Amino acid sequence: MKHLKYYLFTAVIMLTFLGATAQVDKQKELEEKRQSLLEEIKNIKSFLFKTQGQKKSVLTEVQDLGQQITARENLIRVTNQQANFLTREINNNLTKIDDLREELKKLKEDYGAMIRKSYKSKSQQSRVMFLLSSEDFLQAYKRLQYMKQYAKHRKMQGEKIKDKTNLLQVLNQDLVDQKKQKEKLIDENRIAKRALDKEKKDQESLMATLRKDEGKFSSQIKEKQRETAAIDRQIDALIKAAIAKANKESGVKPEKSTSKTNSATFALTPEAKALAANFTSNKGKLPWPVDKGIVIGKYGTHQDPLLPNVTRSLSGVEIATGADGYAQAVFNGEVMEIQEIKGTKAIYIRHGNYITVYSNLISILVKKGDKVTTKQKLGAIYQNPLTGKNVLKFYLYQDSSKKNPADWIYRM
Repeated sequence: MKHLKYYLFTAVIMLTFLGATAQVDKQKELEEKRQSLLEEIKNIKSFLFKTQGQKKSVLTEVQDLGQQITARENLIRVTNQQANFLTREINNNLTKIDDLREELKKLKEDYGAMIRKSYKSKSQQSRVMFLLSSEDFLQAYKRLQYMKQYAKHRKMQGEKIKDKTNLLQVLNQDLVDQKKQKEKLIDENRIAKRALDKEKKDQESLMATLRKDEGKFSSQIKEKQRETAAIDRQIDALIKAAIAKANKESGVKPEKSTSKTNSATFALTPEAKALAANFTSNKGKLPWPVDKGIVIGKYGTHQDPLLPNVTRSLSGVEIATGADGYAQAVFNGEVMEIQEIKGTKAIYIRHGNYITVYSNLISILVKKGDKVTTKQKLGAIYQNPLTGKNVLKFYLYQDSSKKNPADWIYRM
């Protein structure tokens, strides 16, 4: 029975500890999300709205505002989650404080009764007489042990009261801190909501202009989409040609492709296989191809949020960065090709049977055949004179098969 009580007590302690740890982890996770969104909003202002007097097309303005509105809505949502989480924590603390006060009250009552009982027989003479009045030595020994245990119990009760009082003070301080933190989050959300309302009002005003001439703007988007598709075909063709050339030079036969698309595959040397395996093991952990940036174009086919009849399709991602932004390697590898695309340059880096492509560069810092390391600068990103934006177009391939960079880059 004693063992059962011990195990039950241990289980309760462990569950309480795990519950507290989970709460701390959840709080930390929400705060990390909030800080990440604050950083994203800061970057949007810096990279998309960097020049106040800059003349943009209505379409560009609406797209930029849409990016900011989405980030702001996410921030408000996460901040609300934090405030709600703190409300639950405050309520839990209030319950704990009430329970502790009851426990403390009972402990003090028990301790008071013990002190009164002890006071009645506190004299040394009474204790000596209690021992001397024993019928035999064994009874005297037992009485002495009882007196020691009673004194020990009194001390333990005193320590319990002290511990419970300290715990109550800590919980009270936690409660004060949590209430302050919640008030701060609510204030920040009020400010964010005011900014969001203004941004939505500005966007609606621009959308009215957009709707008046929807056909014209749809044509602009479709033209841009055709240009993007043409660049994608150039990149695909170069990759297939580069794979064929690399296979011929290595003299190693490629493994048979299991893909139904009959895609071109690299013939891998043992060293290339090791590099590819290392690249694969870093999926989801690769650094961004820019020092700081925001994704303004996602991989895949998406319906345009402004014009429902228009879809956008990207084979990679588009990342806006600062005016002095540089593309940087996401992993160790070798410069496989450098390509001219409509007045800009694209760098192809091979990592075993993986290729990363860094397009829309105005100048380059590497040459074909160079070995590069993770985060090494590759070239300066071109600034569009019409939009004022510096946008890197980043692609990721496994052999000649396109992959979603967001699955590979850390927190993209």
